[in-house]
This record gives sequence, C-alpha cells and structure tokens, in this order.
Amino acid sequence: MRQPLENPFYYLDNFERVLAWVGQHHGDLLDEDERAFLDAFPQLPRPSRALLVRMVMRKGELFRASKLRYAEIGCVVQASEPLIARGWVDPEPALGLEQLFALLKKDELLQVFDSAAAGLRKTELLECLRASHAIAQTLHQWHPALGDRIFALRISAFSERLRLMFFGNAHQDWSEFVLADLSIHRYEQVPFSPASRAFASRAEVDAYLHLQRCRERFDAGESLAELLADVPAQAFANPWLESRRGKLLLRIGQQLERQGEFGHALRVHAGNSYPGARERAIRVLERCGQPEAALTLALQAAAAPESEHEAQQLTRILPRLQRSLGLQSAARRYSATVERIDLLLPRPASAVRVEQAVRVHLSTADAPVHYVENTLLGSLFGLLCWDALFAPLPGAFFHPFHWAPADLDRPDFHQRRAELFAGCLAHLDGDGYRECIRRTFSAKYGVHNAFVSWGMLDEALLQQALDCLPAAHLKLIFQRMLADIGSNRSGLPDLIQFWPAERRYRMIEVKGPGDRLQDNQLRWLAFADEHGLPVSVCYVQWAESAA
Repeated sequence: MRQPLENPFYYLDNFERVLAWVGQHHGDLLDEDERAFLDAFPQLPRPSRALLVRMVMRKGELFRASKLRYAEIGCVVQASEPLIARGWVDPEPALGLEQLFALLKKDELLQVFDSAAAGLRKTELLECLRASHAIAQTLHQWHPALGDRIFALRISAFSERLRLMFFGNAHQDWSEFVLADLSIHRYEQVPFSPASRAFASRAEVDAYLHLQRCRERFDAGESLAELLADVPAQAFANPWLESRRGKLLLRIGQQLERQGEFGHALRVHAGNSYPGARERAIRVLERCGQPEAALTLALQAAAAPESEHEAQQLTRILPRLQRSLGLQSAARRYSATVERIDLLLPRPASAVRVEQAVRVHLSTADAPVHYVENTLLGSLFGLLCWDALFAPLPGAFFHPFHWAPADLDRPDFHQRRAELFAGCLAHLDGDGYRECIRRTFSAKYGVHNAFVSWGMLDEALLQQALDCLPAAHLKLIFQRMLADIGSNRSGLPDLIQFWPAERRYRMIEVKGPGDRLQDNQLRWLAFADEHGLPVSVCYVQWAESAA
C-alpha cells in the first residue's frame, strides 16, 4: 500500500485523531485508567508515541526490537523507555515455547536447543520440545547470547476498545485513514449530534466486545457447549447488540445441526428471534420426527412471515409436512412465467464468464447489452435516495468513514426513514428524477456509497438507463428493495439490454450448463412477472468444437 510519505508520522496523527474523537464523543464511557491514558499520551516524546502506535497497528502483541525499524522513530530502545515507565509496554515478557518459536528463526532456535535437530522442520522441532519445555521464560533466559529484546504491548485490549468506539464495528481498522488520506476512498460528510455515537453506555461496549470474543471462539472451533455457556442467555434491549447475539446463536444452532445434536439445536433456535432461526426450528422439528409440531410452527410462520425468503421456504416446507401427515397440501407459490431464451454458443477459448459470452452474442449497435448484475439498479437507487441514505439520524453515523448507515441491515431501517424515502421516490412520479439522479452523479462522483458502483457506472450507461427504464418500473424495484434491504439488494438479473431508440429494455438472467436459479433470483423473477417487468432467463449450452 502506498503511504502519504510527505508526513512520516501520518499514522500517529490518525491515532491521535481517534483519541480526540473518543475523548469528545465517548469520554463518559471510559474508566479512570483509560482517561488517564488520553491525558498522558500527548505528553510523551513523539518517537515514543509513534512506536506505541506502530505496535498497536501491527498484528499481535509481541515484537522483536530488531524488527521495529522505522526511520522517523530512530532508536526503538530509547523510544520505548517512557512506554515501559507507564506500563504500556513490557520489556521482558515471559515467553512460552510456541511464542518463542513464533518470534525466532530456525537457526536461532537451534542455538538454544540441540543442533542435532537441524534436520527437523520448525513445526516438528516444536512438537519434539513441547513436553520438556513447558515453563515460560524471558528471551534472555531462553537465549542469553541473542542480544535482542522482546516488547510486549500491554494496551491491546484498550486499543481494540478505542477502535470499536470510533468505528462502531470490528471490521474497519486504521487503514481507513490511509485510504481516505490518499483519496482512494472518499466518504460522505455527515453532521454529528450528541446522539450520533455507536454506544450509549460502557456496558454496551463491553457486551459488543464479549460477543466478538464469542464469535472468534466459534470460528476457532471451540466446544459449542462451552461457548453457549458464555453467550448471554437474555436478549439485549439494544436492537443492534441483539442482532449480533441472534446471528451468533443462529450459526451455533446450525453447527449443532451438522453435528447431529438436533435437540440442542432446537433449543437454541427456538429461543432466537433472529431472521432464519424460526425456519431452522421448523426443519429441525421435521428431522426429529415431530411433523405435527413442525406444521404448527410453519402455519404460524406462514400467517405472518418475517420476510419473502421465509415465505418462499414455507411454500416448500408446508406441502411436504402436510403430505407426511396425510393432509391436503397447499399450492406452491413463487413460480414465474418469464420468457426463456435457449442458446447454443461456441465454448470460449479462454476463461470467459458465461454472462459475458451471452452479452457479446446478444448485443448489437442498436440494442447494447450490459453485464450489471445488481449494480446498475442499486446505483440508480443510491443516487436517487442519497439524501435519505445519509440522513443524520441518531445512531446511523458516528465517524467520518461510513459508506452506509450503521443500521442498514436492521428491520426498522426503512421505517425510521419512511418519509425521507417517500420524498425521494416521489421524484419518480414526474420527470424530476432524471435531473435528481444526474445532479447527484455529478456532485458525488467517487464518494463511497454502499449502493453505488462507481467502477461500473459511467455517463453513457447512466444516460441509457434513464432513457430506457420507465419511472414506474424503477419505483416498483426500489420499493421492493426497501422492503428488505438485506435480501432484496441481490438476485437481480445478470444482464440488461437497452433499445435507446425505442426507449425500452429487458433484464436477462443467465444460466450456464448445470446451473440453476437461486432462491433470491426466483423471488425477483416472480416479482417481475407479477408487475409486468420485462425479464428473460437465458439457458446456455456449449457447442463442442468438431474433432
């Protein structure tokens, strides 16, 4: 990655920006030691501050002094002294055998242990020594002649808390600053209010961090019984935290299913309100030989489905359950009578995607075809509804690096902005939407937006889309997207063909040999069929070359 070399301390400036932000917006969520850190850090010499930040932004907590080479810092041993005095860095941590192996090269290890083991690989040597070297020691005790030092970072937990309070999530990191400084990423500038922060209390920060640890333990394959004992049993009042808890429980329940522990899985799913858990509970009841209970729950779900996805799944589950109980089965839904295109195309000589092969085959000068998948219609939605998406609602934006509201995937996302979105979509009732979209395209070009694909959308494609896509069709599509952002942003057809002279279009879903329509695609096709949107499904077979 390139770096803004004109300021060699760019990373320190960014870290101090986070400290100032957290102190201003989250000061009441810090304990005494954390507030003391914010007060003391600016008083240290700049090389010392820079060294600490370098370690914070690197992976792990243990660092060899000889590997911390930074021209702007100079002597790291000297720079470390104020950090050691504060207790933020430990200069002589006890190292277990695995930690030692992670820090030292093989030739260095052979100076510590029997050189006769030179023929072993590093991992093999570690296994040979594990049982006889169980006691942790300092590097000097392990290898007195090495002449190096190990620094152990002792503020990792606090730095993670800082990052979480600033970004409000665990996936964004310090690189966001660099990407913004280099103008690789540009972000919408949203005004902040006292209510614009991710967490309302320290307990919520603690809960998020705890759930994150649980998620990491799940990913590491830890015992599910031990993990479940640590997942909070009671639902959180905070919808955002409860969503994270529910998603983790859903994954744990699904893993229990894979392990054949259906009774345990059922208990996990039954107490979980996260989307998808009820469907899993129905399926588990069916697999456990309880079709009556499964049917009762399925009928309850069918009376008030939580989403189109659940309703679609129930059209498959209910007839099967009813047949198993000797009952008359309900008719299945989600069938669509759309135009079918069958193509026999020469197999491409190179690794050309089937969608691109169909695009080239169908495209003409008068009727160009574009490979857009979900990006074009999503981009038009993002451009038309830009102001609603970036409205400064409480809890939606709380740092300068948002490309979407923090509550985008929450069930009440649309409800909280219903009037704003209604105002945006009202442009589609007249001709004003074209100017609105063009104006936003020009004013916001390149600004990060979760819906707008700048790499795909250029002025020529935008013009064709505005000329050929009827406003009424766009309104239908955008309303469906808003009904379930999480599910309905995907599944749109792969290709779109325009007839600019006739101001019409069609969408084309492409399926190669052996491929089949996915559930979200079937739902979009059914919607298009119901509302008269022009859509086709193109099935491709390859014509083998003559021998």
